[in-house]
Amino acid sequence: MKKLILIFLVMFISCVNQSNENDNEKEKIIEDLSFMDGADLSYVNEMEDCGATYKNLNNNFEDVFQIFKNSGAEIIRVRLWNNPKWTNYSNLDDVKKTIRRSKELGMKVLLDFHYSDTWADPKKQIIPKDWENSIGKTIELGGLLYSYTQSVLKELVQENLKPDIVQVGNEINIMLLQEENNHSEKIDWSRNSFLINKGISAIRDLNQEIEIMLHIAQPENALWWFSEASQNGIDNYDWIGISYYPKWSSVNLIDLDQSIKNLIETYNKKLMVVETAYPYTMKNIDDANNILDENSLISGYPATIEGQHNYLIDLKNKIISGGGSGLIYWEPAWVSTNCKTLWGTGSHWENATLFDLSNKAIDGISFMK
Repeated sequence: MKKLILIFLVMFISCVNQSNENDNEKEKIIEDLSFMDGADLSYVNEMEDCGATYKNLNNNFEDVFQIFKNSGAEIIRVRLWNNPKWTNYSNLDDVKKTIRRSKELGMKVLLDFHYSDTWADPKKQIIPKDWENSIGKTIELGGLLYSYTQSVLKELVQENLKPDIVQVGNEINIMLLQEENNHSEKIDWSRNSFLINKGISAIRDLNQEIEIMLHIAQPENALWWFSEASQNGIDNYDWIGISYYPKWSSVNLIDLDQSIKNLIETYNKKLMVVETAYPYTMKNIDDANNILDENSLISGYPATIEGQHNYLIDLKNKIISGGGSGLIYWEPAWVSTNCKTLWGTGSHWENATLFDLSNKAIDGISFMK
């Protein structure tokens, strides 16, 4: 009998030890997952100059960068326009301010070169005004892109503002650096790959620590774009960045993880969703019409604080399930003020921020935790 008890005890201790080893292994795997949550705060400096103040979840006024840091943000994204004479923001001085505020709180930075004086997007890639004379000279244009990219980064490095990741263009579904009144969705890959690779080389030649991202709007477009880019000699980058807005995507949330998995496995790159947003209300409180309207809603996620929060949690889980490494919310602090945009007074995004209409943080911000 004593012998049986002894055998039982040995087996029990062995099982406990094995269980502890498994638990430790689980903890190790969890620790190794470097998923980054974050926010694009490119509008914040302007919003504050326009009088905006922000409250945290406890309804206390607090620095908005601190609110995001406390909510779990690990990375801040910021856009850069070449020479935007129509605004005092998203130029290099403004970007420096955003990077400094982020780094002072220990958050990483994703710098988004638009390579334009205004918004670059899947339908619009307008060449900077200062580069127009080189529009038909691909080699000359590549030299301008290279020197501009490198000069910006040199200046940032010298001021201890080195970004951790750099985007070579913003939503570059179509060809870079096109004439404003002569746009084409057809890509001349000989020209396009040359320009993109010049941007990549400018970063690599300056600093090997800075990681490089190529950014495409909507996962269904990323699938064909990266295939064509790969066939045309574009490979020396670290990250695939995608925008995912259900309103403009043919990939539903249920199937998103498969698209992400396909991209990661095919190109052996890290992947991050660098833009998403979802409305928590349909109210429009200013003269700037909301971009995310009723057509932005998907089944099961109403335009409520809870609906927005659930969308973000489910989206994050889908990204993780597909093997992705990050999620950045686009312009969660673009609240309504008396300042003007190109299209109206106020914000076109106040119904899709992570703050309510009194600028108090709402539950959606907790997706980062």
